[in-house]
Amino acid sequence: MVWPDDLISIILAAFLGAAIGLERELSGKAAGLRTNLLICLGASVFTIISREMATGVEGSVTRIAAQIVTGVGFLGAGAIIQDRRGVHGLTTAATIWLVASIGMACGGKFYILAVVSSLIAILALIGLGKLSKPLERYVKKSEPQSTQDEAD
Repeated sequence: MVWPDDLISIILAAFLGAAIGLERELSGKAAGLRTNLLICLGASVFTIISREMATGVEGSVTRIAAQIVTGVGFLGAGAIIQDRRGVHGLTTAATIWLVASIGMACGGKFYILAVVSSLIAILALIGLGKLSKPLERYVKKSEPQSTQDEAD
C-alpha cells in the first residue's frame, strides 16, 4: 500500500530528477529532462518497494538497493563514448549515477540529503561548466607548441 510519505518521496524524486535533467537538457545533452526524471523516479519507486517488501526481514532492503546501483551502472556505461578525440559522456554517466542515488534517498525518506545533493549537483553542473571553458583555453595556451623537428 502506498502511504502519504511514499507519495512525497516519488513526487520529490520526480521534481529533483527533473531539475537536474533540465540543466542537462539546456546543455544539449542526450540524457536530459525526461531521462533524469525517470531514473530518479524509478530508483525511488524501487527503494520504496524494497523497503515495503523487506519489512521485518533484516538485510533485504540493501539487496534491491545494490541492484539499482548495478542497473544504473549499465545505463551510465551506455552514455560513455570513446572516439579519436577522446572520451565523451563521463559527466552524463556521473549524472545518471547521482540521480539514481537521489531517487534512492527520496525512496528511503532521506529528503534533506536528496535536496542538498541535488542543489550541489546543479551548482556543479552550471558553475563548473562555465568555468571549464576558460580553463580549456588556458590549458591550450600553456601547452608547448610542437615544431616540425619535434614531430620527426
